Amino acid sequence: MRVGVFCGASRGFDPRFTAVTQETARAIAARGYGIVYGGGRVGLMGVLADAALEAGCEVIGVIPSALAGAEIAHDGVTHLHVVGSMHERKALMERLSDAFVALPGGYGTLDEFSEILTWAQLGIHAKPLALLNSEGFFDQLLALFDRMVREGFVTPESRALVYASDRIADILDRFASVKVTG
Repeated sequence: MRVGVFCGASRGFDPRFTAVTQETARAIAARGYGIVYGGGRVGLMGVLADAALEAGCEVIGVIPSALAGAEIAHDGVTHLHVVGSMHERKALMERLSDAFVALPGGYGTLDEFSEILTWAQLGIHAKPLALLNSEGFFDQLLALFDRMVREGFVTPESRALVYASDRIADILDRFASVKVTG
């Protein structure tokens, strides 16, 4: 199994996010899973890749050429795919991953997770998705998802596509219990 991980190109201000990213990488490696991520060596992306590699994990990076050219690509990963655009990045990450988890991050993290979620809602894939809600980072987003249901914009079935936990072990247990298709 390979877990697609979306996370920040920045570390943020709270060092607990760095620690939870390292913990996530080690937990994925301990299960014998691989990681597919955005291919960067900066921010939480770099923290994730370095911790996973230290733990002996397969790490596949997918980065647009414009970012690779800016010298932020991680050259030490197991395999680095350099693609032409963000659209190609998300499509390849979807193809290479069996499940997805978002860690704290910014607009890019939210964009990538939202697109993969939308594809699940549309039936393009049936891979499990989760938010690692470390330090309540995604509380307001989860509340928005719930409001979308209450207001009739999202069905309860679509809302159920997103699992959230503050423990990576719970998320990985859930991934292991879901039959992946598509």
